[in-house]
Amino acid sequence: MQINSQETDRLQRVVARLVATSPAGVNLLLIGGFRYRLQRELLSLGRRVILGQVYRELGYEGSVSARTGPDADSPNARFLDLRFWKGNIHLEIPLEVTRILCLDPSIIRTASGTVHPTPSDADLIESKVIAVLNRMFLQHRDLVDIFLYGDKLRPDSAARLKQKLTKMELRPETVAQRLKDLQEHREYHAKAIQKVIEEQVESTVAQQMSSGGGGRAVLDSALNLILKVCSP
Repeated sequence: MQINSQETDRLQRVVARLVATSPAGVNLLLIGGFRYRLQRELLSLGRRVILGQVYRELGYEGSVSARTGPDADSPNARFLDLRFWKGNIHLEIPLEVTRILCLDPSIIRTASGTVHPTPSDADLIESKVIAVLNRMFLQHRDLVDIFLYGDKLRPDSAARLKQKLTKMELRPETVAQRLKDLQEHREYHAKAIQKVIEEQVESTVAQQMSSGGGGRAVLDSALNLILKVCSP
């Protein structure tokens, strides 16, 4: 598991670098390490450039495809599935291409000599709150991220979120319905969050989160933060 985690990290870094340094990456913002704003050219970039470069640098064969099914119907997000294999190692890297509203200028960050424009911390965590309220199909990883990075919410985040939700024409009834679902079906959502912790969070952090109450504690904390900044 540790080897796969290290290899996945290596692959992510190569893919992120190639996106950032290609024409398809112009005006895209890196989010959460490996998510970008909506851009159709990324699928073509994956097939033309990423697969070949990953093979040359790391020796992995690979494929890239646009995801189909319920996720593909979202008006604000698209998903690409990157798959790589070498010997007995098989890795999958989902690339979420999502549209977010930013009120702050982008921030320039660097990694290994590559420049990555990113959203501000406030815009990023607020986008997580909006994702929880607006996704057609809830992604429980968003609730984990709100738990982990909720301290990035600002004193004026409630006003900022109100402005963003108005721009998105997200109806109060929709917000109220999602919040009601989270509150009335806590057991289901807590179990789904626990699965995310076990499968997607770095092992040491996952152990700490599980010993501190696991999915139920994460859900309670994330929901309280959402209610503070976005009451219906």
